Amino acid sequence: MIVVTGATGTLNGATVEHLLDRVPAENIGVSVRDVTKAQHLAEHGIRVRQGSYDDPVALRDSFEGAEQVLLVSSSDMSADVVGQHRAAIEAAVAAGATRILYTSQQNPVDTSYPPAAMHAATEATLAGAALTNAGVTWTALRNGFFGDLDQLLGPWRQTGVIAQPAAGPIPWTDRRDLAEAAAVILAGDRPFDGPVTLAAPPVTLHDFAAILTEATGRTIERVVVDDAQWLAGRIAEGMPEFVAEMTLGMFRASRNGSYAEPAPLLGDLFGREPRSAAQQVIDHIAT
Repeated sequence: MIVVTGATGTLNGATVEHLLDRVPAENIGVSVRDVTKAQHLAEHGIRVRQGSYDDPVALRDSFEGAEQVLLVSSSDMSADVVGQHRAAIEAAVAAGATRILYTSQQNPVDTSYPPAAMHAATEATLAGAALTNAGVTWTALRNGFFGDLDQLLGPWRQTGVIAQPAAGPIPWTDRRDLAEAAAVILAGDRPFDGPVTLAAPPVTLHDFAAILTEATGRTIERVVVDDAQWLAGRIAEGMPEFVAEMTLGMFRASRNGSYAEPAPLLGDLFGREPRSAAQQVIDHIAT
């Protein structure tokens, strides 16, 4: 059985949908905080059990019978996230899982991006679990950045300008591709041991300005804003400080070249190129 956590969320919810195309529903389980939000999955024949990173006993029960467990990274930045992940890994081991997968991030070594340290520590915990428990293997799905393009590009629709801090290449990756890739790896016969990078080809904010110019027929410019000025401006506009710091960290890490290296695995898994930045922009404009 494959058990997926966070299956009522956008990323792992889509992974479960892709799994249904590849394995029988009775071979899929989900571990969710609120089972009432997963009734649509139960109706497909998927096993639904309550589980929380804060409740190791319930978590172990939700992992019962799993050969593989996919752990989504915790989004509760007010919690001991690494501790939560450690508890989830220990529950998966106790339940008898032979492979534990985790949604990590591309190049978690560069701590300019604040969440990187959490991902690196979780990967180290996974590696330690595999070393100390015979038969346990692990895979870190090092996803490229994904999410709301407006967070990356700022209010370009209103201003005609991408006014963001200095940045290097960023592998902005379609969430749909990441979900499908996780399902392909979970359902496939090829083992992926340790960290694997799943990311679209990296592009710069200058590239995005050119893409938007072509897609909209407007002239969209790229303007570099001082880090401190940008941070103060975002906080003044109401962005939570920790979100502003995190976003600035992404820009800083990218200009260190941390995400510039090509990652062909995503395309290899699909037998096609992942959705490009241009395709994502067109989809975004249409919404």
